[in-house]
Parts: sequence; C-alpha cells; structure tokens
Amino acid sequence: MTHRSELLMPAGSLRKLKMAILYGADAVYLGTPDLSLRTKSQFSLEEVVEGVEFCHAHGKRAYLTLNLFSHNKDVPKLEEYIDTVRKVKPDGLIIADPGVFQFVKDRAPDLPLHISTQANVSSWLSVKFWEDHGAELVVLAREVSFAELTEIREKCPDIKLEAFVHGAMCMTYSGRCLLSNFMSERGANQGNCANSCRWNYKVRMRLKDGTVQELDINEDNADMFEFLLEEGCRPGELMPIEEDGRGSYILNSRDLCIMPKLDDYLRVGVDSLKVEGRGKSEYYAAIVARAYRMAIDDYYEDPENWSPHKYMRELESVGNRGYTLAFHDGRLSNYSHDYEQTEALAQWEYAGVVTDVTEDAFHVAVKNKLEAGEVLDFVSPVSRETVLLRMYEFELVSGEIKEAVHGGAQATIKVPFSLFDHEDIEDLKARFPVYSVVRKEKALTTEQWNRVKFDKLVQGLETGGKRNDKAYEKRRDALAESVAENTSERRFKTNRVGVDGCCGKGCNGCLIFWEDDTYARAREALQTRKNGEQLSRAEAKALKGPLVIPTVSA
Repeated sequence: MTHRSELLMPAGSLRKLKMAILYGADAVYLGTPDLSLRTKSQFSLEEVVEGVEFCHAHGKRAYLTLNLFSHNKDVPKLEEYIDTVRKVKPDGLIIADPGVFQFVKDRAPDLPLHISTQANVSSWLSVKFWEDHGAELVVLAREVSFAELTEIREKCPDIKLEAFVHGAMCMTYSGRCLLSNFMSERGANQGNCANSCRWNYKVRMRLKDGTVQELDINEDNADMFEFLLEEGCRPGELMPIEEDGRGSYILNSRDLCIMPKLDDYLRVGVDSLKVEGRGKSEYYAAIVARAYRMAIDDYYEDPENWSPHKYMRELESVGNRGYTLAFHDGRLSNYSHDYEQTEALAQWEYAGVVTDVTEDAFHVAVKNKLEAGEVLDFVSPVSRETVLLRMYEFELVSGEIKEAVHGGAQATIKVPFSLFDHEDIEDLKARFPVYSVVRKEKALTTEQWNRVKFDKLVQGLETGGKRNDKAYEKRRDALAESVAENTSERRFKTNRVGVDGCCGKGCNGCLIFWEDDTYARAREALQTRKNGEQLSRAEAKALKGPLVIPTVSA
C-alpha cells in the first residue's frame, strides 16, 4: 500500500508539540495567538520557528495556522509573520481568509497553502475552486458526511484532503459563531471563543407587572408542570428545557470521535486525519496521538481484521464529553448531544510526566494528587506495553518522603528503578524517555460514574446503528437523578488498599500481587510472558486464587 494517511495533531505550546511528535504524530499544526484562532496559544514567533525545526529534525511536518478572518489592524502583522516563518520552510500555511490567501501567495509563493475548516468547504465544487487558485490541501468542514467525502475524493483526486477525526464539536456551522461575541464580547472567529454554547441556561418568566423572576422547579411544584422543547425534524422527542436548579445544556454537543469508522477514512485515502485540541492538555496530545498512531499502523498492517475496540479504550482514558460520530452519516441524532451534563471527564487522569532519566531513577513532575497505594501507569511513546507500578510512598527529589503529593505544588518525585523489580532497567530507560506520561485512576462522583455509563451506552447505540430507547432512558434518568442529588462523595473504580485493591495484572512493586497466595496462579502465568507484558483484566480475574497442588494417594 503506497498511500498512507498522516496523523495530524494539535500543538498549543512547544511542550505539547514535542509530546505529540514523540507519541506518534506525523505532523502538527501550531501558530501564534494573534493570528491563528487560538488566543490562548502559548507560542511566540521564536517558538514557532523552534517548533518547526524540531518537527523537521524528527522527520515530521509542521503546518502553521494563519486562519483568522482579518481586520484592518491585523494586516501590518502579516508581513513580519510571513518573512519570519518562510525562513524555516513550514510544510504548509493554513488559511481561511481569501485576502490573506492572496497576500501570502504573492509575498511567499514558495510556501504551500492549505485551506482552513473556517472556509466551510463542504462540496467538491469548493475544493475545485481552491485547487484552481493554488491550494495544495483543503480541510473539509465538519459537516461533510462520509458519503460526501467519498464523492469529493473521487472528483478531486489531485489535491490533498484533510478531515477532522477527533475533538470538540461546534454547535454552529464550522465555527461561524456570533453567540460568543454577543454573550461575552469574545470573538469566536478570531480565536477567543467563550464556549457560550456549553453554558447552562435557566428559564425566567416575565410577569404582567414587568418584573422578571426565576422559574424555580422544586420538589413542591415539580409535579405540576414541565417545559419541553420539540424540534421539527424529531417529532415526539421532547427535550426538557429545565430539569433542575442547575439549568439545562441544550446546545451541548458530545465530542467527535471517528475511531469506530476510521478504517473507512483510511480506505478512501483521506490524506490527513486531523485531531482538534490546541487548547487541551499535553496529556491529551500524547494519549490521543498514541491511540490513533496504533490504530492507523494496525490498519495498514492487516486491514481485513482491523477493529477499533482496543483503541477506543485508550481514548476513554482522556477527558471527553462523550463521543459521537457527528455528521458521519449525514445528520445528527439525539445521541450526538448530552442535555444533562457538560463536563469533560474520564476514569483516568494525568498523574505526571518524566522530566529526567538518571542512573537510578525516573524524575516525574506530579500533575495531580498522588496518595499511598496509587497504581501509576507508565505510558511509553515507543512501546505499546504500559508498565504498572504501585507506590506506597513518594520521595521528592529533595529527599523528603511523603505519603501524598499534590500536583499544584509543582513537586517532582523520584521513582527508583529498584521498584521495577520485574523489568530490565536498560530496556525501561529506553522505553520511557523524557516527556513520557504517567496516568492513574481517577475517583468520580456518582453523577460522574452515571455519565460514564451513559456515554458508553450512547456510543454503542450510535456506532452500532441501533436504537434501544428503554436502555437509553434508563441511563439518562439515572444521570438526571444523580445530577439532582449533587453529592460530592467520590469513589475509585478499583479499591485502594488491601488484597481487594490489587488489579491482578502484575504491577511492578505491588506487594499484594507478588507476595499474597491469592495471586499465585496469576504469578505463575505471568512468568511465561515477555518482559513488561501484564495480564489482561479478564485473565487476572480468571486466574485469581492460590495454586492447587493435587495430592497423590498412597
């Protein structure tokens, strides 16, 4: 197979850029905050140059975002920007504004020009237009269905096509939004969106005397009335306008995730598979890049037997609002939205990042609170097998020993290689270089656990093309009830202490697994595995129990 789709990752800072590249991106897109639709982008012009050079040194590509809709005040900046970045020869400039397109074409004809999603390209006719004007690549709008994408590919074989496969969805037409400007005076089309569509909204009533009062639905009057919204294309599907004192999220879209249909995109030859998220964390950049890197490579290795399931499990360890195929089939369903809760959450969280590899230990900068008994999952940028390590105490680089370390304290801990008593140390150093991420389980509230279960059900129904209204309503109502209860009590998926706290997969340094008779059978099975490979959860469960040595009668 000669044609291979590239994995294009976002880079909101120089550090995120390096992590995305190390975890498998073929290319990244980046830009300065004033000209690139991301005012929170952490790149100076000098760092943009350094980022491009880093990509090229690793044999990867760098695309620069210049996709604002320009105002007069922006024009003087263009000249300096173009003259600076052309010296490092970026692999493309992403542009939306026709005036900016012509400016760059005239001043720097050597730079490849890409058309941004902000240009709303949704047909082969528009692709042809930009091709005729000199564009090398066109980013298709999120609203393009897979059937439309296939036709565009057939009618436009000589220009590169880029499609979004993962990330946040915008409730307006490919970002053409005025809601943020109106609500908070922050220009969505100039990189400063306030995400007003994700706010919760409450119902107010205006009385005949002109006063405005909050419509408070409580246990005393909830049975008297209910306000519902019915949309014309979905008769009978009644969406509650107000369910509780916190309001409703009637514009809240789930996050795009094409992974269940990724093989379709690879098969038709989409040139660039784009992940959204320059404003998201470095953990997001690393884990999402890793998941799609494995999925893409495995497809090209064996397309007939490719399955998305193990890569979806990886993506579920990153904070999300629930996943949807969005416009893949041409129109949205109720599965694409969540009216109950808008939080981005996951069962795992960022524990830390390797900042140094010394002769005897990893140095790990702590990102979230660590407590004695935590199992850390070391996620390698060069190997598929992660390494689990249970920590019973934490040694700061200063030598101080603690039972708990807080991420906000900018603490760095030492993780001695002596704790990895079932790993080859030199192999361990090679698999976990600087910028390797470490994750851990996250404790969630009842509301959050119900959201996770609801998201899993909805994702399965949507990707399977089936309806199960009874199951959908049951999970939705359970979430709504827990939202109303608003309890702050949190729990982990697995226990933290005692024999019951062991996952049974064979963590390095887990005294429970390596010493307790309960895991004797599992230990014996693990000895036959290659270095660094753990048992699966299913295997761990099946093998739990002591060895039974048969007696021989005399």
